[in-house]
Amino acid sequence: MSTDLDRSTVETAYARWALIYDAVCGPVMVKGRRAAAAAACAIGGKILEVGVGTGLSFDDYDAGTEITGIDMSAPMLAKARAKMASGRYPHVRDVLQMDAHRMSFADATFDCVVAQFVITLVANPEQVLSECHRVVKPGGRIILVNHLYSEVGVAAAVERWAAKRTRALGLRPEFPFARLAAWAQSNAEAALIERRKVAPFYTLVCFERTSPMAA
Repeated sequence: MSTDLDRSTVETAYARWALIYDAVCGPVMVKGRRAAAAAACAIGGKILEVGVGTGLSFDDYDAGTEITGIDMSAPMLAKARAKMASGRYPHVRDVLQMDAHRMSFADATFDCVVAQFVITLVANPEQVLSECHRVVKPGGRIILVNHLYSEVGVAAAVERWAAKRTRALGLRPEFPFARLAAWAQSNAEAALIERRKVAPFYTLVCFERTSPMAA
């Protein structure tokens, strides 16, 4: 049986999270969120944020970026649109309700794709990665930040214990880096550029879409 989360579980969980997400998750995720946004800002241009949620990351981008966000949670997007309506975020072009497994964007649309705390939660992580790869330009980056499975030791045991108990909350603490690496190895036009720890317990992973000639 797959240990991936199904769509209905995630949608139900994040409809509940919408009201308290900024207050509860904002402080916990701030370092990982800012690390991912900083890596994207270094590239600049047109940036897609997958799983934009309530727009918690809007403050982390600058005028050198043009942000499009997608999410499948309507209640979360309502919060993001309220932030946009304040006029504080002219660099945010649009937020759309969309399934990251089947994006409606044309190939090679974005300079960078960012997915913060998302890839471990989707029903099919490899399919979402392939969609991110499809919509980013050759030479562009896919930037992920997540808690990834510790794999060994006490931390790994705790994550395995917590896995079943946190599924209803839309969480998955036992997702391994090996799945990300295996996806990249199976894709001739994807290269792992960076993997580094971000305090307190996150990992930033960056892939580049290489050109066919470079592969």
